[in-house]
Amino acid sequence: MESLIVTQNLSKNYGGVRALEDLSLEVRRGEIVGLLGPNGAGKTTAIHILLGLLTPSSGSASVFGLSPLTHRHKIAPRLNFSSAYVQLPSNLKVLENLKIFSKLYNIPDAPKKIASLLELMDMTSLASRITGALSAGEKTRLNLCKCLLNDPELLLLDEPTASLDPEMADNVRKLLKKIQKERNIGILYTSHNMPEIEELCSRIYFIHEGRMIAQGSPEEIMKAFQSKTLEQVFIKIVRSGDFVVKEPGL
Repeated sequence: MESLIVTQNLSKNYGGVRALEDLSLEVRRGEIVGLLGPNGAGKTTAIHILLGLLTPSSGSASVFGLSPLTHRHKIAPRLNFSSAYVQLPSNLKVLENLKIFSKLYNIPDAPKKIASLLELMDMTSLASRITGALSAGEKTRLNLCKCLLNDPELLLLDEPTASLDPEMADNVRKLLKKIQKERNIGILYTSHNMPEIEELCSRIYFIHEGRMIAQGSPEEIMKAFQSKTLEQVFIKIVRSGDFVVKEPGL
């Protein structure tokens, strides 16, 4: 499968603080890959480097075989990003936000595309609502509408189901799996919801304090840590401080 994301020994330091150290990972077309770790592990730093928003201290990153720093204008139309912690302009209506992004993305037949996404996310009745007046879950759904506007080949999703109720979160997971299969896209997915990761991801990378601790399929990770669930693995990694990096395939 074609590699959409490749990082080699990617590191980022802020003064004397290590945010990311020697992170090597890959996301291929047609797969959902989990990037896991506790708050402050370096997940957001890695995503910002892939988006071309941060310059790594050392190592390399490529997206579609191009550098995010020097070819961001070529990469941007082919990917999109959604985070539960990045909000769209709060003083605009839902429809206004989507219209603006559709123009930024040069979306053909934008009204039809917007209408279909609002229906998909059960937000048609909220089109005229001021974004700042939406609930946390509604804002998350709006963010997902935005990130699907340009039919991306690659999605970077930072806790996309945070703040969603179980029924809507299940709908979003089903939608992502459907899009992945139909369009053969790649998805880099961060979440603290371990059952969600087990359901969605074919491979995962665990990082802690900037370093990779383990990688492999969910089943391989659970076997390596002698755990029945990824949630048990997550707790062990956070509590143990064990920095033994597992080789690919464990």
